[in-house]
Amino acid sequence: MSYIHHSITHSCKPLPSRDEVLPLPRRPRRNGAVNVQVLGAIFLHTARWLLRFGYDGAGYFGWARQPSLRTVEGEIRRGVQRHRIATPAASHRLEVASRTDRGVSAVGNALTLTSLLPPSALLRALNGIAPDIAFTAASEVPDAFRVRKAVRRVYRYYEPAQGHDFAVWQSTARRFSGTVDVRSLGRGVPAAAPVWRDLESVTVTPRTGGATVEVRAPSFVWGMVRKIISALREVEAGRVSLDQLEAALRGRTRLTLPMAEPERLVLWDVEFPIPWQHRWAGPNRHQARWERLARDSLWAREALLEGLTSAAPVIPVQETAFPESMRDER
Repeated sequence: MSYIHHSITHSCKPLPSRDEVLPLPRRPRRNGAVNVQVLGAIFLHTARWLLRFGYDGAGYFGWARQPSLRTVEGEIRRGVQRHRIATPAASHRLEVASRTDRGVSAVGNALTLTSLLPPSALLRALNGIAPDIAFTAASEVPDAFRVRKAVRRVYRYYEPAQGHDFAVWQSTARRFSGTVDVRSLGRGVPAAAPVWRDLESVTVTPRTGGATVEVRAPSFVWGMVRKIISALREVEAGRVSLDQLEAALRGRTRLTLPMAEPERLVLWDVEFPIPWQHRWAGPNRHQARWERLARDSLWAREALLEGLTSAAPVIPVQETAFPESMRDER
């Protein structure tokens, strides 16, 4: 008879509260995962959790599952099932606040998941899925809670200096406020009539080596932040006038704008009208190792780029005598 089964069926002590953690079997799983069936038998309580998480988008083909491609959603779903964090039915009910494109990273995205695990064990298990995905906070929510109904989403775009005049960017960014027509600022938006969205602010903050562009709004259409960045570039370059931009934002015309590079975009936060109740105390050793390797890789790449862009070595002008074996046959 197992330890857990014996504890439940033969002990006269009352079951522990949700915040209590009983000792697990002496041989935990190597990857740090927690068996939901074991702990579920102890706590006997299913809860719907709002979870804050982030990821490095460089290793993923976006959020949404795609056949034969590594995506954030696919990685999390497989991990939830593999580590038995939730039942198979619950793992298919993942709902996410923002569906990011390929190459876009996140610090504060959010999803909902139903699980038997208490919060500390849930965060520990989720952080064992992949080292480049970090679950940082959790709050219990009603089953009817919908994560798409967030109060606000905050994106940050990191634009390198590259000779930009960020004073022009700052003055242009002030035009993006209030209710705007997003037909020029999104992909797949119907063109027949204005499509209005509330845009709280676009701010440009210069920093060493470039600037941070922060965009805040309750919701976004597909590709909206990257097209806002393109609009700032086009106005600075003189290809779009402020009057043309103003007319587009007020629904009088439509601009054709390119999409800015996705790798510089980060979903910084998704805000809800509830506080975060539980925080992750990590990183775990796999996440710490991944971070160390990532920083080492950046250092090595900087050295490589410096070598590739430095002055070419001076080659002596005099004729070089080649060995007989290396000379062309005549």
